[in-house]
Amino acid sequence: MSVDSPNDSAVIGVLAWAWPLLGRLMQGVLTLLAVSLLIFLAARALPGDVANMILGQSATQDQLAALRTQLGLDQPLWWQYLTWLGGILHGDWGVSLANGQPVAEILTLGVRNSATLSGVALAVMLPLSLLVGVIAAQFRDGFVDRLFLGMSMVANAVPDFVTGTVLVALFATTVLHVLPAVSFIPPGDSPFSYPDALVLPAITVIIPGVMYLARLVRVAVIDVMATEYIQTAILKGMSPSRILFRHALPNAVAPIIPAASLVAAFTVGGVVVVEYLFAYPGIGSALVDAVTNRDLPVIQANVLVIASAYFILNLIADALAQRDDASTQQGRSQA
Repeated sequence: MSVDSPNDSAVIGVLAWAWPLLGRLMQGVLTLLAVSLLIFLAARALPGDVANMILGQSATQDQLAALRTQLGLDQPLWWQYLTWLGGILHGDWGVSLANGQPVAEILTLGVRNSATLSGVALAVMLPLSLLVGVIAAQFRDGFVDRLFLGMSMVANAVPDFVTGTVLVALFATTVLHVLPAVSFIPPGDSPFSYPDALVLPAITVIIPGVMYLARLVRVAVIDVMATEYIQTAILKGMSPSRILFRHALPNAVAPIIPAASLVAAFTVGGVVVVEYLFAYPGIGSALVDAVTNRDLPVIQANVLVIASAYFILNLIADALAQRDDASTQQGRSQA
């Protein structure tokens, strides 16, 4: 009877972890292709004539026809789609119909600002979620825990634009006029040069994320504290702080990591509403402006970037979840 070597077991473990992800990656690529087609068709379905919006109502039919030919709008839809998709694959995102600026430049600025907002929000959200969840678990079924659960239910039920509006009313009007209601950042400047402009949009994103993740941390800590090895450590007389930080938290945090990746994905999608509410110059604001101006290349590029970021973060969450499951199964088999 042959016994598998540790190297063979490691290879099998890696394949078992990577193979589902490879399938998920292929599925995601096909999904993004389908999304790109839907984005293209939805942009073309917007009311109004692009050529007419660019040239104005005084343009003649010959001028309109010449512009449609120049923009390729007189070609069949399938050819327009393939031309647009082929350009993206070669790094050519097209040119804005509203101002003639390359779409890549608009994307670079918007992605940088949105990534800054999302990064600041996540940098505060993750440790704060851990702290709040641990405190709620330590005071399980007490006043602090019940207050937290009630606040989390309200925070997760209220839409982001309502949360942002309340924050503006509290901190940007006559109540406490300490922060700007509009996040004005000059084009090309770094958002870090205007930290006060980041505060309200970031808090609007942070509140629901903290309340959701902290509830998961609370449940995970409570479950870990009820395990046999933690009870054994308590009986041995270990200090509560040592039990919590050395034994409970490392085991409680592992299942939360995939959820944190999902929250990051939702944060990327949610910044569209938050940026529009605070006039923050990110990818969300650029998308809203492009829809208003019926700027088809900018609409398609922004939505595709948001969908791609959402997919990548979901893929990371799947990878972390599968790694956690594999580690758990390996630990059980060794036990």
